[in-house]
Amino acid sequence: MGLFSNIFSKKDKHKPEPKERTALSIKIGDIITYDLRDFEVVGKITYRDGGYEWFGYQLLEGNDTVWLSAEMDDELELGIYKKIQMQVSTPYPKQVAYENKTYYLEEKGTARIQGEGRNANVNGTESHYAEYADDGEQNFISLESWGTEVEASIGYSIEAYEIKILAGSI
Repeated sequence: MGLFSNIFSKKDKHKPEPKERTALSIKIGDIITYDLRDFEVVGKITYRDGGYEWFGYQLLEGNDTVWLSAEMDDELELGIYKKIQMQVSTPYPKQVAYENKTYYLEEKGTARIQGEGRNANVNGTESHYAEYADDGEQNFISLESWGTEVEASIGYSIEAYEIKILAGSI
């Protein structure tokens, strides 16, 4: 049987298996299932402000793009964000209004950026950011400067069990 087992055995015995992903180790090409939809990870931004680090993953399904934010503070914090049109300039104000709701500044700073995939063009830059929350801290607005442009996104928190990560590579 030794001869036949050698002939018919798979040759990729030592091919490494994809490692299990967490929200802090997602890679370009992974598939994220959220809200009964499958999104492909097409971009990733790593933000570093001092010793603190967090991630933004650009997710694409058809023509729909959303962002998954992930950071480890005292516990894992995840959020889903979507780009919105909002006229804001730096320095960032103490509060902003969007769709008749007021959001209050929670934190701001400057982060060094590492971009991958569709976000490779921002690699090595710095972004001035600000995070705002509504009264009940249910909805959030994120502002980020990219050169002379300020990009705004609105989002909300989600729990880790609401997403499923399928590794698209090793």
